[in-house]
Amino acid sequence: MADLHCKNLCMTFANQQTGAKVEALKDINFTLKQGELLSVLGPSGCGKTTLLNMMAGFITPTSGSITLGDVPIDGPGAERGMVFQQGALFEWLTVAKNVDFGLRMKGVDPAVAAGMVDQWLDTVGLQGFGDTPTYQLSGGMQQRVALARCLVNDPQVILMDEPLGALDALTREKMQSLVLELWKKTGKTIIIITHSVEEALLLGERLFVMAPRPGRIHREYNLPFAEWGLTRSLREIKQEPQFAEVREEILTMIWNMEEEIMGGV
Repeated sequence: MADLHCKNLCMTFANQQTGAKVEALKDINFTLKQGELLSVLGPSGCGKTTLLNMMAGFITPTSGSITLGDVPIDGPGAERGMVFQQGALFEWLTVAKNVDFGLRMKGVDPAVAAGMVDQWLDTVGLQGFGDTPTYQLSGGMQQRVALARCLVNDPQVILMDEPLGALDALTREKMQSLVLELWKKTGKTIIIITHSVEEALLLGERLFVMAPRPGRIHREYNLPFAEWGLTRSLREIKQEPQFAEVREEILTMIWNMEEEIMGGV
């Protein structure tokens, strides 16, 4: 396990039609210690997903560096696992075949892989579903499969891009609780991108509010709510005055950013 370092990250895209340069991210600096839980929030166009894709190694920054421990991130790697909004599952395969996909690619002994798959399906609440075709599962269950597929490969860092955004409210709350349980149980570093202020507060012991044009970290919060969520109902936490106060502060902050963006169009 190692700390994640982002130093002087900048990303500039060129419009293919006009050639105009767009600064997607500018001067992003932070260190995420191993085992920390970070949520990233901000208006559309602030570079949240671009930042996550850099940490995944899908795109290379224009300047600056990302390292995991002392190792530069310059492409995808097994030490970083990704969970997408729609799961990106092979729906024609069974649940077990989806979960063990990475293990099969690495040539892990099938008997060993089967035991690992069973363990993680049990952990995410899908015991007995290994032989079920994935397309038969609900959205929430498919996201549990996506989590198990990520975790079975034992990454140091889990990157989650709007992983719960497509779920109904009740399923989303259950999955938020599951994410917190997995964070505490595995001790892994987790980074979650979300558009939901409430979700960012519940799932981030650290929270970055990003601002656009260019994308940058506008404000950082250190919050108690993720720890509270390990022993208390998330619905109960949302009623806490401290939660409501921070939520309204961030909502106002993002509202003002959106107003500024619209005013500049």
